[in-house]
This record gives sequence, structure tokens and C-alpha cells, in this order.
Amino acid sequence: MSYVDEVFELVVAKNPAQPEFHQAVKEVLESLRVVIEANEEEYRKDALLERIVTPERQLLFRVPWVDDKGQVQVNNGFRVQFNSAIGPSKGGLRLHPSVNLGIIKWIIEAGTHRELISMGGKYAFLVKQQSLEEYVAMEGGGNV
Repeated sequence: MSYVDEVFELVVAKNPAQPEFHQAVKEVLESLRVVIEANEEEYRKDALLERIVTPERQLLFRVPWVDDKGQVQVNNGFRVQFNSAIGPSKGGLRLHPSVNLGIIKWIIEAGTHRELISMGGKYAFLVKQQSLEEYVAMEGGGNV
């Protein structure tokens, strides 16, 4: 089995139930396959692919807020950062009911390697409600 295939299997094993992230990793690894296989021994020794596909940092946090009916809601937030080697990471917010850790990792992994720059990190919040007119952060102070 090639180094590329081994790393992909490792990613799937370490990140179960994250098919979006698996897809991004597969695309990145396949795009690098020719170069990696030409220098496999050196890249394997340096664990280059493992470092490319493993986030530097992942945070899961709560996001309490008050909905339009005055009811406090608590949703999950995610922060994922792949690489800060060339400086601070770009960020962004994604508010959508479908957000999960695998999707955020997919967005960053795909973007980082597609544009050959370090997007670095992204925040995301899992939000089930569609109306966020009075989205208020209960912690961290103020409107978001």
C-alpha cells in the first residue's frame, strides 16, 4: 500500500463520521500523489502527509443565545485551525443547521490546499433556528 493510501486510511480511522472531511483529504492527497510517490521515503520519514491532514488545533465550545421568543438556546461552536506556520489564520463565521466538525474541517482543508495559502482556521456555529434577527451572545458580551 502506498504512503498516500496509508495516510488516507489513518484519517478515516481517526475521524469517523466525517465524510466531508474524508472527501477533502482524498482530493488533496490524490492531487499530491505523483509528487509524494516520487519522494515517498523522505516524505514518510518527515510525516509530511500526516502533518498536512491533521489540524493543529480543534475547539468545541457552547454558544448560548436568546431566540425571537425570549428562550435561551445553546448551540455548539467549532474552531479548527490547520496551520499557523506563515502567520495568523484567516477566519470566518458559518451559521447553518448542517454545520458539524467534519464540514468545517472540509472547508478549511479544501481551501487551504486548493489556493496554496494557509486559510488556517474557521469558526462555525450549529444553529437550528432559521430566524436570527435578535441573535444575542449570552457570554462574551454583546451582539454577534
